Amino acid sequence: MNTLELRDVVKHYPARGETVRAVDGVSLRVDPGEFAALYGPSGSGKTTLLLLAAALMDPDRGTVTFGGSNVAHLSQQDAARYRRSDVGFVFQTFHLVAKASALDNAALKLLSEGISLQEARHKARPWLERVGLGPRISHTPRELSKGECQRVAIARALANDPRLLLADEPTGNLDSQRSREILTLIRQLCDEREIPVLLVTHDPEAAAFADRVYTLRDGLLTEGMDTHAAAASSP
Repeated sequence: MNTLELRDVVKHYPARGETVRAVDGVSLRVDPGEFAALYGPSGSGKTTLLLLAAALMDPDRGTVTFGGSNVAHLSQQDAARYRRSDVGFVFQTFHLVAKASALDNAALKLLSEGISLQEARHKARPWLERVGLGPRISHTPRELSKGECQRVAIARALANDPRLLLADEPTGNLDSQRSREILTLIRQLCDEREIPVLLVTHDPEAAAFADRVYTLRDGLLTEGMDTHAAAASSP
C-alpha cells in the first residue's frame, strides 16, 4: 500500500553556535487517497519535513517509509530512482531551464527516465493543458509570468504519474483564482488516483482543501491548525 509514514523523525541543524530543531521527533502518516496539509510559519521545519519525505535529506534519527520501503539513508542512485519513479515534488522555486519551452520543461523529468523526447512531450502536454497553459506551451520561462512558471513546475511534477505528491507552497506565486484551480486539480488527482498528498502551506485557504491539517511549530507536530502559527505566518 502506497502509504507515506514518518516515525519519530529527528533533524537538527547547527546554526550560530546553537542547535535548530527543525524536526524534533515527528510521526506522521498519509494514506493513499489522503490529502494532508502541513501548516505553520516560515522557519517552522515544514520544508525540512518534505525534503525528508522525498529522500532529499537524511534524518538524524527515525524512519521514513513509502509503500513499506525505508527511503531514509538511501544511496544517491536509489534516492534519485525513488524521486524519479514514485514522487512528484513541487518546489517553492521553479527550477526551470531558461531557454527551454514550457513543454520541454514539463517533460524534463520524463527524459531523465530514458523516455524519448517525442513521448515525453506527448505525456507532458495534457498536464500543461490541465493547469491552463495549453496556448503557451512553446513559451520559455522568460516569456511567462511567475504564476505561469509555477504552473509549468506543477505540470512537470505530475507528468510522471507519481504515486506520491509533495508540494511546497505550490500556490505561492498564483492569484486567488489560479490558486483555487491548482488546489482543485491536486484534490482531484488525490481522489482519482488514490495517491497520498502532503502539502506545505502558510495559507489557511489552501489548507482547507486537505482532509487533515497538521501544524509544525518549533519542530513539533500537532494535529489541527494552530491559531498562533496562523498569526505568525500572516503578512
